[in-house]
Amino acid sequence: MAILTAIAEWSLLAFGALLLLVQLAAHEVGHWIGYRQRPKAAGRAESAALVVGGILGLLAFVLALTLSFASNRFNERRAGTLAEANAIGTAWLRAEAIGQPRGNEIARLLEQYTQVRLDFVRTGDDPDRLAALNQQTNTLQSAIWGHAAALVREQPGPVSTWLASSINDAFDAGTEERFGFAFRLPSQIVWLVVGLVILGVGAIGYQLGLKGGTVRPMILLLTAVWTVVIVDILDLAAGRLGRFRTDPIAYEWTLRGFKGGVTIPPPPARQ
Repeated sequence: MAILTAIAEWSLLAFGALLLLVQLAAHEVGHWIGYRQRPKAAGRAESAALVVGGILGLLAFVLALTLSFASNRFNERRAGTLAEANAIGTAWLRAEAIGQPRGNEIARLLEQYTQVRLDFVRTGDDPDRLAALNQQTNTLQSAIWGHAAALVREQPGPVSTWLASSINDAFDAGTEERFGFAFRLPSQIVWLVVGLVILGVGAIGYQLGLKGGTVRPMILLLTAVWTVVIVDILDLAAGRLGRFRTDPIAYEWTLRGFKGGVTIPPPPARQ
């Protein structure tokens, strides 16, 4: 199991190819066993059909639940990027509105922080790179909060509290996003699905062996479809593997908004 897990983390395509081969092998083994028992298997084919139907029904149910679970995790990560980018943008606007040396420094650090958070979402399954980005995140958070705390002490009041609250919201959103990317589909669920697929294909082969024939092209089509579904479920559930990646466009929009700065217009003329 550990080897298969390592293969899935290394390449979902390689995992899918291996899963397809294992399914085809399970079908051949089941067919061979069923064919050998055929001479003394009067009436067993109908009983085997009931068992196969039950296994396939359970497999369909588990696949539906797992796909729903993986899709929810994907949507949570995508919503998390938007929530964090909005929170950072709000904190930056408030820091710019306060101005003064500390407000300007907080705004400058938030621009760096946004770039680090964007890189965090873009990075693949690279533990060393992720560890470095998390360290940068912690360092910037400490620096930003230090200036915010100093501002609250130097100028206590609703305005400085207003800024500190928005910074805290941005940091909380970052923690939620980090948790969303760290959370994966439980391995027990993955192996339950894989086990049911292999068992189902083997049972189909056994049933066909009892009947004295097989339809290998259709079996290949069936196993290929199941493999694609399982690989896509794993892809959706894992934030840093495969093709279904979270788009960091919200952070890019926030960074573009920083470039314009904040223009303070002159007071309107009195009528």
